[in-house]
Amino acid sequence: MSPRDALLAAARKHLDSGAFARDLARRVAIRTESQEPSGAAALQAYLADEIAPSLARLGFSASLHPNPSPGGGPFLVATRREGGGGPTVLMYGHGDVVRGQDARWTRGQGPWTLAEEGERLYGRGTADNKGQHSINIAALEQVIAARSGRLGFDLTWLFETGEETGSPGLADFCAAQRDALAADVLIASDGPRVSRERPTVFLGSRGVVNFDLGLELRDGAHHSGNWGGLLRNPGTVLANAIACLVDGRGVIRVPSLRPPPIPANVRTALRALSFGGDPGDPAVDADWGEPGLTPAERVIAWNTLEVLAMITGDPRHPVNAIPPSARATMHMRFVVGTDVSRVREVVREHLAAHGFGDVEVGEPMVMNATRLDPDHPWVRFTLASIERSTGKVPALLPNLGGSLPNDVFADILGLPTVWVPHSYAACSQHAPDEHLLRPVAREALQLMAGLFWDLGEQAASLPRREPAPRSGPA
Repeated sequence: MSPRDALLAAARKHLDSGAFARDLARRVAIRTESQEPSGAAALQAYLADEIAPSLARLGFSASLHPNPSPGGGPFLVATRREGGGGPTVLMYGHGDVVRGQDARWTRGQGPWTLAEEGERLYGRGTADNKGQHSINIAALEQVIAARSGRLGFDLTWLFETGEETGSPGLADFCAAQRDALAADVLIASDGPRVSRERPTVFLGSRGVVNFDLGLELRDGAHHSGNWGGLLRNPGTVLANAIACLVDGRGVIRVPSLRPPPIPANVRTALRALSFGGDPGDPAVDADWGEPGLTPAERVIAWNTLEVLAMITGDPRHPVNAIPPSARATMHMRFVVGTDVSRVREVVREHLAAHGFGDVEVGEPMVMNATRLDPDHPWVRFTLASIERSTGKVPALLPNLGGSLPNDVFADILGLPTVWVPHSYAACSQHAPDEHLLRPVAREALQLMAGLFWDLGEQAASLPRREPAPRSGPA
């Protein structure tokens, strides 16, 4: 058996022995709910008492940092330097989770106790993100042991504790710590595979724009029998205003909010991919969204505009009256190449041109889109390593359909970004009964161990980041 094959066997044994579950159980038990003000102490404890000691045992030096954003959770930066001339890898994870929703769990033993039932490991954070970064830490441990204490490359870990509240302070922290976080590539894990059976790599994420629409026509409601046909109904008007932004089949009608043509290599990467079909997945609506695109292209390579919420009157207690106002929250996912610098102005102008100039458009909240070139050398290296470890051709997503703070790593730190997810779409992420699939975790441990091994083996040939140009006199 080759040293690499022995490593993969050790990685599988690490999960089969229960050692991985014991580590994950400790982490799940810490109630790191960043959406709850009472969770601040747990966020600090997760980094200081759990992650920092775990990494210290692997030769990392760790430091905790306060969040530059008031009220934001702390950061941890851990470094391991071998000085052998290999590449420097930046890894990322988030220790916070969404609210436990304790009373709504129907499987396992609630959100804060890891419970194994069949092939599922239940607990809050098992899929997002404690289980995923625990897999990567365990894989590093196996490689360091197999190489007698060495990796063959330098590594920096960055942990945040506010991802579930929009990563407050992450951009400012990374800008201030640019030198400490300097690397040749980001390799991280979050989000789902395209299916439970197929290893997946994605290279960025769609961006997000959220904005509110509002229409207030008068003070108070008025009886529909006395005033119906005489007063504009704000619910009706707002519904039609939304319909001029996105039609009844989900097609965006604002030219400036539509994306550029899909690049040829992105189409090629998506050609053989399908979405849905796993147990628990909803049925894909074949006639929804931009016509002429495959489902993979619609969710990965195109823009969507959704209504997240809309209210007029009181839906819980409707009365026979014309309501005075209506509000809606709009949500756009967008790909690289979409200009979102003037979203508010563009939407206002489009609404006015269609007779809805009195609809108010709120200030948008924006997370930028990112996408690494699918032909980048770090992508080729990662795909080849995963296929070598698993015997499967991994799925390549030029970007995730969802969103992550990848713009911080791609734009602020200037890194090529490669994500290897260890979850699947039906994991109940953010819902009761969140779980990690044991077979996926087992394969993920194996492929990440293989990836780290290959990083050390091929260190001399892997691409390096271009040094930043110096300003001022030499």
